[in-house]
Amino acid sequence: MDLPDFPWDRLEPYKNTASAHPGGIVDLSVGTPVDPTPEVARRALIEAADSPGYPQTWGTPAVREAAAGWLARSLGVTVPADAVLPVIGTKEIVAWLPKLLDVRPGDTVVFPELAYPTYDVGARIAGATGVASDGLLTLGPVVPKMIWVNSPSNPTGRVLPPEHLRKVVSWARDRGVPVISDECYIELVWEGPKPLSILHPDISGGSHEGLLAIHSLSKRSNLAGYRAGFITGDPVMVKRLLEIRKHAGMIVPAPVQAAMAAAYGDDEHFTEQYARYAARRTALKAALEGHGFRVDHSEAALYLWATRDEACMETVAYLADLGILVAPGDFYGSAGSQHVRVAFTATDERIEQAVARLK
Repeated sequence: MDLPDFPWDRLEPYKNTASAHPGGIVDLSVGTPVDPTPEVARRALIEAADSPGYPQTWGTPAVREAAAGWLARSLGVTVPADAVLPVIGTKEIVAWLPKLLDVRPGDTVVFPELAYPTYDVGARIAGATGVASDGLLTLGPVVPKMIWVNSPSNPTGRVLPPEHLRKVVSWARDRGVPVISDECYIELVWEGPKPLSILHPDISGGSHEGLLAIHSLSKRSNLAGYRAGFITGDPVMVKRLLEIRKHAGMIVPAPVQAAMAAAYGDDEHFTEQYARYAARRTALKAALEGHGFRVDHSEAALYLWATRDEACMETVAYLADLGILVAPGDFYGSAGSQHVRVAFTATDERIEQAVARLK
């Protein structure tokens, strides 16, 4: 299987440099949550800990109904509970979805020019060719087997406008191509209009045919360690995925399903977490801009897409000397060669350290 080198290994020498700073490293390279897992989710997990039997691949009615309720309440999206399928963290479903959707060698999978590397990995696992493109018209006569969209974007924080999403859906439906929307950051919006899910009636036209959306509790609810997310949309496609996952034993553990149901049924903990991230973002963005950086896009998600108009590894080295570790933009595609991705998921104390060093 032809897989790329794991990109984070390239950061090791810069991590060593940053770690040698007298005040210690401020690691803003990986967007991993650091705040406590909400009590409502932990309590549900503990109460479900006595789970001697096999869990349901499809998920309990409670978790599917909670996810459907959250979609309606937060995103204005209506799906039946039986069109919700829990997954073992969304990286797993991103990596395996092309294979599960019968993408084969010789097929093409399209993903954004600046994108989470696992979209390309998923295409490679299926033996297909990954094509990074933000414009479907540039594909010429090539008709892909599936299309990824990601709004808000990782790494840029860019939100795709509704008219763009509608064009993608229309183009794909005319050619019988499924569109998969990675919406893991959809509630984490700081500036501009609220993003719309690809399943929203203003985008989908009221039908979810050929459309799937992926959601995660890792970022919004600090459940990255639980590996908890779901996929939903076209009922026919969801049912097909369910049947394959039953055979493959791809099942979310029962206690995690209980925690998912509790987290999707509670909005208060997300409101608190949103406020934490908003404060960190404001402080870090001002410090970067005051230090001579330009921050592009970044209206949503958990990252600042920053540049000094130089090669991204030069910026990584420069910040490492200040004890700050960031991700080079070319991890996400050649179009990011002059940017770095700066996560604001660190603790308040570490963000304050970064701000002080930049000042």
